[in-house]
Amino acid sequence: MRAVAQRVRSAWVTVADATSEPETVGRIEHGLLVYLGAGKRDTEAEARWMAEKLCTLRIFEDEAGKMSRAVSEAGGSLLIVSQFTLYGDVRKGRRPSFVDAAAPDEARRLYERVCEEVAARGLSVATGRFRAMMQVHAVVDGPVTILIDSEKAF
Repeated sequence: MRAVAQRVRSAWVTVADATSEPETVGRIEHGLLVYLGAGKRDTEAEARWMAEKLCTLRIFEDEAGKMSRAVSEAGGSLLIVSQFTLYGDVRKGRRPSFVDAAAPDEARRLYERVCEEVAARGLSVATGRFRAMMQVHAVVDGPVTILIDSEKAF
């Protein structure tokens, strides 16, 4: 699994089609905005690992200004947005190849598993809408942006 985690002051995601007004489907105030993609070789083990990593990642500042607090210690929430394009391979040509991304049904299952695992740890989780065209809005804090790849852990 791959994730891009951003420390945010606020973040929200809206969904709209050609016939409707934008609908906010997920919103947090303070915490992590996470773009999450599943690869075709990912399993439950990677989903559990990713949830644990997101919950314990120490990128929030303490009283001394050091990044030593996890999102829970900082009183934050997570907005987790599915993002298969994290598996875009641009090494050849000009158009990304997505052959390493998980198939949609499996990607949804793993995405939902990460969200469930994070919630089971007592954190508030908001989400986007899987496979929808979304607009993501964020006030990034820092900016602090971290890339996380489970392939480097397994």
